[in-house]
Amino acid sequence: MGGRYRVTGKTYPRMRRPRKRGRIVALTALPVALLGVLGWGTLQLIDVFTGGDEASAAGSSAECATRPSPSPTPAKAYPRPDGITVNVLNATTRGGLAKKTADELKKRGFRIGEVGNAPAEYDKKVKGAGLLMGAPDTADTVLPVLGTQLAGAEVRPDAARRPDGKAKTPVVDLIIGDAFKDLATPVDADKALTALTAPAPDPKATRKGC
Repeated sequence: MGGRYRVTGKTYPRMRRPRKRGRIVALTALPVALLGVLGWGTLQLIDVFTGGDEASAAGSSAECATRPSPSPTPAKAYPRPDGITVNVLNATTRGGLAKKTADELKKRGFRIGEVGNAPAEYDKKVKGAGLLMGAPDTADTVLPVLGTQLAGAEVRPDAARRPDGKAKTPVVDLIIGDAFKDLATPVDADKALTALTAPAPDPKATRKGC
């Protein structure tokens, strides 16, 4: 270099040290990384309080939709009204009840057997609405069907009574008691019969959380 800027002897101009670019890059990247982590954490919190529940619910709904429904428990083999023969017996002091009741049961599909007064062992001794009696094997099949026609009637299997092998249908007795007013209405009787014969879901197979 010439002129006033000529360097002579052992004297040299002071030169600035080169900057360490790596440290600058690191210091610049650190805030960016922190901002990224904070942003990601915020999104996760939003997802937990909003979208997460919806996704979980959607997953549960999809799982429930694909899971097979529980099979209903088969109903007992209840007979139809036309498969039951009813003896209608009057144990009260009111005349004509047996005939009137028998005629109504016949309209509802039941077969009618004997119609008349109750035997001495029951005459004037039945305080309730009625007494339904039959052989032991009719206790949980035939008698409940007849019971849908008279709410509050007592079901009493008769151990001494044996099924009549010659009878085409099971034969049971309806003994009318002092509290008898009338048979259940056809609508109520049909509802009770439907509820009795409808298959019930198997409680062991009931799905939970759906």
